[in-house]
Formats: sequence, C-alpha cells, structure tokens
Amino acid sequence: MTATRPPGTAAVVGAGTIGLAWAALFAAYGWEVTVTDPREDLDRAVDEALPMLAAGLPGSDAAGLRARIRTTHDLAEAVAGARLVQENGPEDVEFKRRLFADAARHAPADALLATSSSGIVATRIAERLPDAVAARLLVAHPFNPPHVVPLVEIVPGERTAEETVTEALALYRSLGRTPVRLRGELPGFAANRLQSAVLQEAFHLVLSGVLDAAELDTVMRASLGGRYAAVGPFESFHLGGGPGGIRHMMRHLGPGLAEGWRRLGHPELDADAVATLVAQTEAAYGSGPEAYRRRAALRDRKQLALNDALRRAEQS
Repeated sequence: MTATRPPGTAAVVGAGTIGLAWAALFAAYGWEVTVTDPREDLDRAVDEALPMLAAGLPGSDAAGLRARIRTTHDLAEAVAGARLVQENGPEDVEFKRRLFADAARHAPADALLATSSSGIVATRIAERLPDAVAARLLVAHPFNPPHVVPLVEIVPGERTAEETVTEALALYRSLGRTPVRLRGELPGFAANRLQSAVLQEAFHLVLSGVLDAAELDTVMRASLGGRYAAVGPFESFHLGGGPGGIRHMMRHLGPGLAEGWRRLGHPELDADAVATLVAQTEAAYGSGPEAYRRRAALRDRKQLALNDALRRAEQS
C-alpha cells in the first residue's frame, strides 16, 4: 500500500483485537508504530496476530508489517514522538482519564489523541484535562475489524478544537478509511446504535422460534445486508418509492412504520435465552481459536471483495 501523504508515527495503546488491527493498518501504510500494553506476552501477541491481519491488507505481509512495529511496556516511551496516539484500553472512564493524562505529559504537544472507545464520549474523558490537552482529544471509533471495515466515527468533545477534527478526518482518510463526523455525543455513537437495533429484533426472531441463528444470518445477507452495503437506509427507502421517492413512501408507508415499531420484540436476555443464542451460533459457525481464525479470515476476504466491488461500481 502507498500512503497518500508522508507516513507518520503512531502509538497504539492496548494490544487487544482492535489495537493490533490498528497497528497493522498503520504499518501497512508505511507508518512507524509502537504498541504498548502491560501484558507479558506482548511480542508474541503481535507476532501471532500479524499473519491473519496481513491477509486483510492487500499488498502486505506479516514480516513487512512487523519491521515497522515495535513494542514496549512503557507508555512514555511509546508516545514520545508520536503524531497519533490511538488508545484501545478497557471501557472504563477513569482508566482512560489517567491514561490520556499520562500520555499528554510525554507525547508531542501537537499529537492527536484518539480513543477507540465504543461508548465513552470525549467530553467525559477530558473532564479533568487541561484545555490544551482536551483540544487535541476526540473519539475515533472504528467498526471491527478496523483494518478491513472502512468506517471510523469521529466524535469530538465539547472542548475538542475544530482543527483537531479536520486533522483527524484527513488522517484517517489517508489511511484508506471512511471517517464520518458525528455532530453530537451520545452513548454508542451511530453505527453501534444501528447495530443494536438490528440485533434486538434478530434475537427476538430467533428466541421466538421464527428462525434459527444461521437462517437469520441468511436472511440478512440475502436482503438488507447487501442492500445497505450498496445504498444506505435513506437512499434505499427513497429509491423504493420509485419516481415519487421518499415523499411517496412516507405518504403510503409512514403511518404503518410507526405502528410496526411498536410491535418489534424486546427480548429478555436471561440465562436460558443466552444459552439458546450461544448454542445455535456455535452450532452454525463453530467455537474456539481454530474456528475463529477460519471464520474471521473468510469474513475478511468477503469484506475486502465487497469493498473492492463497491469501489469499482462507484468509479464506473
């Protein structure tokens, strides 16, 4: 891969699934990356993850990525000289507050401070940080896995500077991502809230015995999944109205939509419900490390093929 701007330096804080995927993506675009995490097996975790991650980054190989990734247990060492600090720690606001306070003391004064948090807003994290640090802090929430799925939700806090938002949008775009700015802080941001709504009804249909888990996935892949990959919900609804578009749809279907929402399921996830969902999903897709590696690799190949097909269609 070739970066669209001069490569930079990134500190990836947290070597879990998201952090390691970020590290591989940055390295694939020629960035020098430092991964920091207190885990004792840090080097082994990086080495074991890179082959599968490289497969999701066309033109990359594990050895080439590893040459641009170093590891350290020392946060101060990791962030020194970093253009971007990408935090991927626990979803704990106090942890993130302490971490960014420490990172800001050792990172360059103009470093972009980004959290991958899926629900904690930047305003809460920056609550006790100086204005100069809060101005550089925002949420850059990826959709898993971040090296394959393009979306990055950019969510500034109340004290995030506008130039920080502009820089973040350009930076993630230069890494082949599709950054989208949210103009409001809310739990779960946008993509996860949409996903949660779909999962609510998916769980309801399976627990009601209407479909099993594998059949539900088939329904999604053969209908909404493909449709919404091609065009989003609003464009799909607009096109569904023919020449009359969304105006026609709202006149004819709007009242029924509101009534239908009241009939959606609200499943209780008690022990029996969880056992049913787990049993059906594991029966369909397997469980354990080997099944995970096989199914994740297949997912990534499909997602990359879809990304390429959509890109070609847009360009034709």
